[in-house]
Amino acid sequence: MNMSNKKIKVIFMGTPDFAVPSLENLFKDPSLEIAAVITQPDRPAKRNQALTPPPIKLIAQKFNLSIFQPLSINEIYSELKKIRPDLILVVAYAQLIPEKILNLPAYGAINIHASLLPCYRGAACIQAAILNNDQETGVTLIKMDKKLDQGPIIAQVKIKINADDTGGSLTDKLSRLGADLLTHTLHAYISGQIKLQKQNDSQASYVNKLKKSDGLINWNEPAETIERLIRAMYPWPSAFTLLTGKLNLKILAAEVGDADGIKPETPGKIFIYDKNMAVHSGQGFLIIKTIQPAGKNKMTGTEFLRGRPDAVGEILR
Repeated sequence: MNMSNKKIKVIFMGTPDFAVPSLENLFKDPSLEIAAVITQPDRPAKRNQALTPPPIKLIAQKFNLSIFQPLSINEIYSELKKIRPDLILVVAYAQLIPEKILNLPAYGAINIHASLLPCYRGAACIQAAILNNDQETGVTLIKMDKKLDQGPIIAQVKIKINADDTGGSLTDKLSRLGADLLTHTLHAYISGQIKLQKQNDSQASYVNKLKKSDGLINWNEPAETIERLIRAMYPWPSAFTLLTGKLNLKILAAEVGDADGIKPETPGKIFIYDKNMAVHSGQGFLIIKTIQPAGKNKMTGTEFLRGRPDAVGEILR
């Protein structure tokens, strides 16, 4: 890094909770000046659809940082150019950044990506690792170019995926991991001590942005596959199924049952197993631990059947 007293001028781009630890770490670094924070506009949220600021905006306000919330990043190109940043940091900004902006800083633009690139380029990379039964995942620091998640690798770190990890718990872990990796790597990158590594495109895979419909359970799948879906989709969009074709049931937590001695029946059929709510699948069955009927609070599967005993024997769709 430049040994003068001049601070490195940084523009930070990020939106969700995942980006918060990185911004907090950057703010603590006395050698950096966060010249601006770019985040998504406030949007309607929850049942009352009240305009809600993104998490990064709240942190930026706490630190009295300059905030931009353009619908399109192109709208503020001239403002960003006037800042004359040394570096752009991007963490889950949720918008493609044009090459002319990436090329503004002397040190380029860096992105923290929540997968072991080149595996899982794209959006729902954390959920994909759980769905595919990967044993490990991690975060990758890349120098951005005009192609999505294809820039050269600056640094990478791995962690184990635990058997009880959900999309939410893994997001939290990787958020902190990425922030720490950035802290330990940034100055070495700026000072030219790190040799960038080109990604192997032949090993690349892509994942799309999550949709609510991605949480729909296919009871013809094996119980292990459905259990991973339930964990991956928690807390959003949540795995769900339909009772009698109408009642939407979110399945928030489940475990694979011991199928020894249990006669296979129609996938999706509800039964009682050791006083618990259970559902047959294409192979084996699931014990439903936490469920949330539409418009109701979370409850155990046992509590749900206590209020809906007629559901035993019904087929979930």
